[in-house]
Amino acid sequence: MGAFGLLMLSAFTSVLAGGPLSLKREQVNAAYQAAPGECLNWEKPDLSDAQKVDCSAAHKFEVTGTADITGAYPKEAPFPQPDAWEKIAQDNCAQAATTYMSGKLDPEGKYGVSTLNPDEKRWSGGYRQIRCGLQVTAPSGAALPSFGSAKSQDQSNVYDPGVCVALGDKNTVGDPIECAKPHVFEIVGVVQHPEGPFPADAAQDAAMLEKCAAIAADYTGGADLKAKGLLITWDNRSEKSWAVGSRKANCKVGAPPQGENLVAWEGTVRNPNGAPLTTSNPPQTTSVKPQAEPTGAPLHSESGQPPSESGKPSDSGKPDKPSSSAPATTTETR
Repeated sequence: MGAFGLLMLSAFTSVLAGGPLSLKREQVNAAYQAAPGECLNWEKPDLSDAQKVDCSAAHKFEVTGTADITGAYPKEAPFPQPDAWEKIAQDNCAQAATTYMSGKLDPEGKYGVSTLNPDEKRWSGGYRQIRCGLQVTAPSGAALPSFGSAKSQDQSNVYDPGVCVALGDKNTVGDPIECAKPHVFEIVGVVQHPEGPFPADAAQDAAMLEKCAAIAADYTGGADLKAKGLLITWDNRSEKSWAVGSRKANCKVGAPPQGENLVAWEGTVRNPNGAPLTTSNPPQTTSVKPQAEPTGAPLHSESGQPPSESGKPSDSGKPDKPSSSAPATTTETR
């Protein structure tokens, strides 16, 4: 499952009071006006406060292009169902994302293909334009903050040190969560691989084993993780990710799996007397909740990323099957 493998539906509410064809000088949601290369951010679950922001600041959507789907969906066409929206996004935005990224979109990286679509009110008035974009999404499909244009970022699917990730459905890695709550991994650091030919898993394992041991010792203040029933683990990069320039991988601490099942635990292994964490971006330490139920507001379709191929025993997760949601308009202790 790659960058175009999954589309989920969520929504935001337009504040254009006069309707899709109104000539009144009402406030218009910025999402309907954003141009390629511009970034959008919002805080409200219904996206009604969406605003254009500098891409260097925290944002949840980077516009890669626009598409008019009137040819396939003339004015009399009924409002698309979720499956149809998924196909619309796939057909109209996948190539736009690849082109925007100069052909170098990591199929297993942190960015997923997304769309902002008209709601039923605009659709009934004949509005057929969608905006294509890129997002960083949690395994649940919820949008995570991104920093900097995707064009200039390492696309590796990594979290900052200090982030803990929950146990997801069906024995998968879930969303970022507070470390005081049950989680399967605590991120202790990020390794930057050097440039050069792609290293096979065995070579990556050897390098990560050494580097992650040193990183974990520094992060924990030399704690005996084995005595706590924990171990050091890490992620590997795939050859597909390496080919487009992804060079970062997480070191993390987790409980030994029980057979093939991940084990959740509580608390943090971080040295309380350690130096403050330094991260390139603010760490995503709070819970990320899936958006609320659909209300017929304008649709926002997301394409989540699957996890990259992991070293031991599991990778940072991303969605692995289609799911749909939309916002409303208004273990063990160690």
